[in-house]
Amino acid sequence: MSALNETKPLLKQLDRLEARLKEIPAEPGVYFMRASNGDILYIGKSKKLRSRVRSYFRPAQNLSARIAMMVRQVTEIEFIVTDSEAEALALEANLIKKHQPHYNVLLKDDKKYPYVCITWSEDYPRIFITRKRRATKQRDRYYGPYVDTRLLRDTLHIIKGVFPLRQRRKPLFKDRPCLNYDMGKCPGVCQSLITPEEYKKIVQKVAMVFQGRGDELQSSLTAQMERAVERLDFEKAAQCRDQLKALYNLNADQKVSLPDDTISRDAIALSADDKHCCIQLFQIRAGKLVGRLGFFADAKSGTSGAILQRVLEEHYVTVEAVEIPTEILVQHELPEGEILTEWLSEKKGRKVSLINPQRQIKAELIEMVERNANYELERTQRFSDRNTQALQDLATILDLPELPKRIEGYDISHIQGSNAVASQVVFVDGVPAKQHYRHYKIKNPEIKIGHSDDFASMVEVISRRFRKYKIPLNPSFKSKDQIPPISPLKGGHNEQDFPDLLMIDGGKGQLSAVVKVLQEMHLLDTVKVVSLAKKREEIFLPGESQPLDTDSEQPGVQLLRRVRDESHRFAVSFHRQQRLKSSRRSRLAEISGLGFNRQKQLLAHFHSIDYIREASIEKLTEAPGIGRGLAQEIYKYFHPN
Repeated sequence: MSALNETKPLLKQLDRLEARLKEIPAEPGVYFMRASNGDILYIGKSKKLRSRVRSYFRPAQNLSARIAMMVRQVTEIEFIVTDSEAEALALEANLIKKHQPHYNVLLKDDKKYPYVCITWSEDYPRIFITRKRRATKQRDRYYGPYVDTRLLRDTLHIIKGVFPLRQRRKPLFKDRPCLNYDMGKCPGVCQSLITPEEYKKIVQKVAMVFQGRGDELQSSLTAQMERAVERLDFEKAAQCRDQLKALYNLNADQKVSLPDDTISRDAIALSADDKHCCIQLFQIRAGKLVGRLGFFADAKSGTSGAILQRVLEEHYVTVEAVEIPTEILVQHELPEGEILTEWLSEKKGRKVSLINPQRQIKAELIEMVERNANYELERTQRFSDRNTQALQDLATILDLPELPKRIEGYDISHIQGSNAVASQVVFVDGVPAKQHYRHYKIKNPEIKIGHSDDFASMVEVISRRFRKYKIPLNPSFKSKDQIPPISPLKGGHNEQDFPDLLMIDGGKGQLSAVVKVLQEMHLLDTVKVVSLAKKREEIFLPGESQPLDTDSEQPGVQLLRRVRDESHRFAVSFHRQQRLKSSRRSRLAEISGLGFNRQKQLLAHFHSIDYIREASIEKLTEAPGIGRGLAQEIYKYFHPN
């Protein structure tokens, strides 16, 4: 078969499609849908692979618009056969986590809700709150996402007050612990005054709180306290007593009593409109509500039952077996509930029941969860309406044919030309998309200490940003749709990262410089560009000597101000980082024989110039790459007499 046929969609090669479908066995397993460039579009599971994959290509099949679009791009189908449906579910979850296919993305990671992370990959694990769930280290554990951010912070504050935990990411001092050790808040991790094994036992107790196992932890601490009293170890007993008291106060403040305190269960429900879907998952342990997790999904990504099933699969694949309850209440029947039940039971090591309650106490619990999901949906709708109103107003102000889906903002930051940098921030649908932010270091040799040029800096940044779109031979493209695709974005789809609107922080001078470089690249007719002056919040358009007649408080102008303020914040923070690095290395650069890489190694070893200054020659030789001769040069530089 020719290579050309292999890059054509299977829907346009019915004979090849039919032959491929016949090769797929009627056994449980996982299937892959691939695009012409080899990217995985979708990963799915089934107890009968052949019938499931064939269902995508039946003319009468009622597919969602999103999945129908995916099917039109499929050029190859692959599969992995498993021994059982539960094994297929586990394999599918792992493969989705690894490859992150675009059409498998159901839950939106909008960083609205925070997680608690415990870095088990480190010898001395850290515990912190984050809104970015990274899967780079498999041993690290994330708990959440938690709906009540304030309650989560209060919980972590109480825990760090009664359990001796690592307080800093990096040591404050090189050769001694900080004040936290003297206060009993830290066991001296920085100086290894506690072994990693003993420290992890402390962290395991803390993890039980976020696993909803507070009662189990209280029982364990009570037993430890009693044993300490028998040994006359009253200091240890007092420590256990304080921890028990803090846990009791934590439980009293955070838990809501519910009927039937004999079974641990999770209850999940959703509320949706034509665009958004908000899901709430209540964690109930021994009749107490110990956690409320929140998720978001695209309402068009599937039926209510399918969305709930995917949420449960993605949630439970990341938790430990002890965190899985014996009973899960669901608002709607799940399309593959039997497979999910079998998989969860196998993972937990005991039977897990999946129930769709219709009456009495369990049905009332589901109704309560649904009401909370509805409140979150209303909040999401109000936020979305405000953004839509701002985008519509901005489109009216700038006379745009469509709403500006992707807005990019640019700013320059420096101090009299030193450490000049620039920022690029991106707003998608009126919301910051921080995964697309970018920093620039200004490379123009004319821009240096004592000589700044914001116009030249902006020209350099815009040139670097759009050089891949430069069209020197064919300047006839008049719209974004006519630009040839350059490279797919993360996620595997062919959407371009080309902006609908450029916002330049500055006045007419900065705007004129950007307009000139876009003209040279034949892109001025393709992208809309404006500038926003700080003093009076005035909007300038290319070729116009006067600003637009706008009110600084109207929604569209406020949106531009948010983009401008975010680009300014991002540029200033990066400039401060560069200035700090420069100041740290400036003195070391004066030492003969100490190159850039050795400066980095020296600073990584001692953490500050002050520690390097105080170090003896013997201590200096302990740093990587520092021999005795170079150590003597460093010591002589800081101690000339």
